This record gives sequence, C-alpha cells and structure tokens, in this order.
Amino acid sequence: MNQEKSSSSAKKPLGVIFFLLGFIGALVVGWVVFPSLLYSKKAQPINFSHVAHQSEECESCHSLRADGVYSGIPRIDKCRECHESAQGSSEAEAKLVSDYVEKNREVPWKVYAWQPDNVYFSHAPHKGQGLECTRCHRDVSTEEKTPPYRENLITGYSISTMKMVECEQCHALKGASNNCEMCHK
Repeated sequence: MNQEKSSSSAKKPLGVIFFLLGFIGALVVGWVVFPSLLYSKKAQPINFSHVAHQSEECESCHSLRADGVYSGIPRIDKCRECHESAQGSSEAEAKLVSDYVEKNREVPWKVYAWQPDNVYFSHAPHKGQGLECTRCHRDVSTEEKTPPYRENLITGYSISTMKMVECEQCHALKGASNNCEMCHK
C-alpha cells in the first residue's frame, strides 16, 4: 500500500509538469504560430514615399466626396498632375510613369484600412469632431517605403482594418451613439 502511495505521489508532479508544458505550448501556438500562419505578406505594386510628398497637404490627394464619404486612394489622374513625366530617378517613380501614368492604368493598391461591406463609414462627422487621422490610421509622415500588406487568409481583410471594438470604445468616450444602425447597413 505504501508503495502505491509513493508511486501515485510521484505521478502528480509529472502530471503537473506535462500540464504546464502543454499549456505553454498551446499559448505559443495560439499567440505566435497561428497568427503568422493566418496572415500572408504581400508587397504593394510600387513603393510610395509619403516623406517625398510632405510638401503637399494630405487632403490634396486623400479627399472627401461631397457627401462626406472618403473618396479612396487617389486615382491615376491625381498622380498625373505631378507625375506626367518622372520627377526623380527612383525605380518606383519610373514604374509609376511607365506602367500606370503613360498607360492610364490605375495602380492596384492594396488598401490597409478597407472596411467590410456591411460597414457604412463616413469620415465627415469624425473630421468635424477634430479627430486626427492618426487616431484611426497609422502615421505615415515618416514612411520612406510602403510597408508590406498583411492579409488575413480567411477574411481577405488587412491586419490594419479597424476592429469594431475600437470604434465602440471611441464612440463611448466621445458620447456618440453605439447603435448598430449607425455604422452597419
């Protein structure tokens, strides 16, 4: 009987060790391995330097439509205003002019903050509240190179797409409505 007790008590620490190893392993898989498998990295079609465009106001390229909805990434006609011919000697500049401006083709940018189809979002009321763009978007003022686009392989959305909880928290902080119909179609 004593031998059974000592054998049983020897198994307890071994069971705890296996449990802890399994728990730690699950955390590593959940926090490190799975997210790296869930997102693929894709390069933008050409490099864009926001630093090189600092002399322009952001709104000169990123504007709102009359209804207050964001007009999206600038169309090639907007780029053509300054880039009818190459402005420098970089590879990206040459590619912009030869592949897109001269051929009147839109640059197929991957949109970092594309919202799901069931979300209606207007920048107008947010801009009216005096919110800085960097409250919701990354600060691009020091970007010499376009960062890789990280796409969720399940949803197809960018890792940078805002999550609903971020909107809800800001609305609660500012006293704005969190009613579902405010943002969802």
